[in-house]
Amino acid sequence: MSAIELNARPSADFEAKLEETAQLLKQIAADYGSPAGAASALVSQASSLGAEDMVITHLINALQLDIGVFVLETGMLHQETLELLAQLQASSRAPVAVFKPVNESVVTFVAREGKDAMYQSIELRKACCNIRKMEPLERALAGKKAWITGLRREQSGARAEVPLSDSSDFRRIKFNPLANWRWGDVWHYISLHQVAYNPLHDQFFPSIGCAPCTRAISLGEDFRSGRWWWEDETAKECGLHVQQPVSALKETT
Repeated sequence: MSAIELNARPSADFEAKLEETAQLLKQIAADYGSPAGAASALVSQASSLGAEDMVITHLINALQLDIGVFVLETGMLHQETLELLAQLQASSRAPVAVFKPVNESVVTFVAREGKDAMYQSIELRKACCNIRKMEPLERALAGKKAWITGLRREQSGARAEVPLSDSSDFRRIKFNPLANWRWGDVWHYISLHQVAYNPLHDQFFPSIGCAPCTRAISLGEDFRSGRWWWEDETAKECGLHVQQPVSALKETT
């Protein structure tokens, strides 16, 4: 059974949620679109190429908004994810930029800690995430005043209070236009508009990251239980979506 057949069950207020999301994206483009003479907008969508992100990109394209897209190609993505990235780059009206880790940093880390370092400790796993995701993210967001993610409140307990807009980082605002959507809403939209999606979703991968750190889940498990499954539940973030104290954020600038 495909992910669409299994999950495409819209909420009773799906149309209202869709309208809310579309209006928010339009407002974001109006507020953070390309300034006069600028080569690109002051906002970009961070896409992991998961189902939620593919929905947002589809809306950006359908609404013809001045919002770009970027993908962090960590060097450890599944082949299915890489193929979807190529497909998106070939078909998207919005530009799709790809950011990769600094090769020297990857080579040094693997030589020192081994290719399976992420399984040895949370500290080493987070160090790997820092090299492959956090540093490229900073480059992707350089000069941006805002960014867009596919975070939803339903995804995990840690994300239960995700707002539509988050200004906790003084450097830039984060927008989460699908915050109110349920999993069934995401797949209903994909079904309605024939949005391309990662075939790993058909194999019970609701959340897809790097290949060594992602597994399929069983019925009843949390959406993100397949990510870093060997770690304690409270540790399951790579850093991209962890709110930090203002003092800590200032130290990174």
